[in-house]
Amino acid sequence: MSSSTDLIYQLDDRPPAAAALLAAFQHVLASFIGIITPTLVVGGVLGLGAEIPYLISMALFVSGVATFIQVKGIGPVGSGLLSIQGTSFSFVGGVIAASMTVKAQGGSTEDILATVFGVCMVGSLIEMILSQFIGKLRRIITPTVTGIVVCLIGLSLIKVGITDIAGGFGAKDFGSPGNLGLAALVILLVLIFQLSRYPMLRLSAIFIGLVAGCLVAAATGKMHTPSLDGVAVMAIPEPFKYGFGFSWEAFLPLAFIFVITAIETVGDLTASSRVSRQPFAGPLYEKRIKGGVLGDGFNSLLAGVFNTFPNTTFSQNNGVIQLTGVASRHVGFFVAAILTLLGLFPWIGALLQTIPKPVLGATTTLMFGTIAVAGIRILASEQFNRKKVLTVAISFGLGLGVTLVPDLLKGLPELAQKIFSSSITTGGLTAILCTLLLPELDPVTEAEEETAMNKKEASA
Repeated sequence: MSSSTDLIYQLDDRPPAAAALLAAFQHVLASFIGIITPTLVVGGVLGLGAEIPYLISMALFVSGVATFIQVKGIGPVGSGLLSIQGTSFSFVGGVIAASMTVKAQGGSTEDILATVFGVCMVGSLIEMILSQFIGKLRRIITPTVTGIVVCLIGLSLIKVGITDIAGGFGAKDFGSPGNLGLAALVILLVLIFQLSRYPMLRLSAIFIGLVAGCLVAAATGKMHTPSLDGVAVMAIPEPFKYGFGFSWEAFLPLAFIFVITAIETVGDLTASSRVSRQPFAGPLYEKRIKGGVLGDGFNSLLAGVFNTFPNTTFSQNNGVIQLTGVASRHVGFFVAAILTLLGLFPWIGALLQTIPKPVLGATTTLMFGTIAVAGIRILASEQFNRKKVLTVAISFGLGLGVTLVPDLLKGLPELAQKIFSSSITTGGLTAILCTLLLPELDPVTEAEEETAMNKKEASA
């Protein structure tokens, strides 16, 4: 095992093919579930059925191509760091909400996918533009705003994960002891491996839990052999397979997430620079950040073209760099090749589609909870004053409120209902407005007030 200060291979080193391939497989293992799960979740909620194997293939294919672009650095696009790209969990809630909007209007599966991919492509342009002004953006999208939005993303998805734990939407055995027991087993296994003293087991905990859950489900008759009838042997990536659509109601909530994703990518790439023993300040660092965020947006555009959901940099792969001591960008080319190759075979997606809902729900609930915790950690890194307390309180109150009591908005125009029904949009916009409009409180004044209050309590 290696630490971030004890690298075996530096960023520009070329490790032997065997060593590079071994490190690449560890990166794939750490990111594989994160890449495919958003498609499984969205496909399950929307009942996409026969389209899911192809969509999973495209998720893997685009992740491979996107990783190559991010690692290689083509012109101004890409960070040039060992940074793995994959389908972003942050967009799952927004994609589901956008899809439901189209579905409610009588749209077919093709209409839903065309609109979602079209909206995501237009939204990706926002991140690409913002990459050139990332320094100024961070003055408005502060850690408080980012933490609130990231936390709301995780919390808004918990319902999806818990529904799958119970058996999935419309399941005949919804909430049965068998479903709950299977999910509990998976969660228990993930916790056991997360507490292991061996880093690779911790990194692979979700993957191991999912595989073990599938084996138990198969042994108890809850998982069946997948039908490969009608599934192509090889998937040829087809640009705009479902066409191109657009909807303002669907666009606005997703557009806001692209802004937050840009800030998250800065954090991920900074961490990549640190563990790779590269500068995390100065001109080279700024160039890599700008190129990385631009690459993040470009790869999301590419994802829309090739029929999958937006991509982003994966933070878990920084743990693999620390574990292996291999920060060489050349390992990223092996990762890209493996993911691209996996994406050419739809039968992999058909196999993954048979994962029992309780097993999938157990793993996604943990992932969604982890996203919420990431938001809490961002908030905890800030020194709170009264303004920040009020910002967090109002943003969470309104953001969660529109989700828990959707009839709150029924008196508003239909367009406003669709936009502000998203906890992410409502909470995020509230956080930005509070950040811009609430007056800053002098830290000295606040300290004096706290001291006076403590004296009053002591005298009482």
